[in-house]
Amino acid sequence: MDTLILYVVAAVGLIFSYIKDKKKTTTALKKAWKAFEGILPQFISVLFIVAIALAILDTATISRFLGSGSGIWGVLSASLIGAITLIPGFVAFPAAASLLHEGAGPIQIAAFVSSLMMVGVVTLPMEIKYFGKRAAIMRNVLAWFFSLAAAFFVGWVVSL
Repeated sequence: MDTLILYVVAAVGLIFSYIKDKKKTTTALKKAWKAFEGILPQFISVLFIVAIALAILDTATISRFLGSGSGIWGVLSASLIGAITLIPGFVAFPAAASLLHEGAGPIQIAAFVSSLMMVGVVTLPMEIKYFGKRAAIMRNVLAWFFSLAAAFFVGWVVSL
């Protein structure tokens, strides 16, 4: 229901914008379409990988490695996988929702998503180049610990 409300609000806003200034709205829609075209290949490839992973791994396997019962090892595994994975946020959240639906625990998914967004193992060489070795490593280590703290905070909130 919330999604429907957001679509209606967006449509009303688009209509209002078009009535106010047709040229700017058309230009904005063209830019949005170009951005969508640029994002689409990444989005489809990551969704394809997630779909294959979900097809190969059954619910029991996902629950064993990333479920609520996996404990601290599941949280650490999820955060390390997130830290070394380079997935844009707009793909990570639907993938996380799929994993959660398939039996992964909320703390583990929070660890995965937060480390995915904050830690950049893949981008570390570029960070070292621009910020220096010490600053880049320190930022990533602190971000990893903060992602774990965020995951446990989510676990605490969910348990309330």
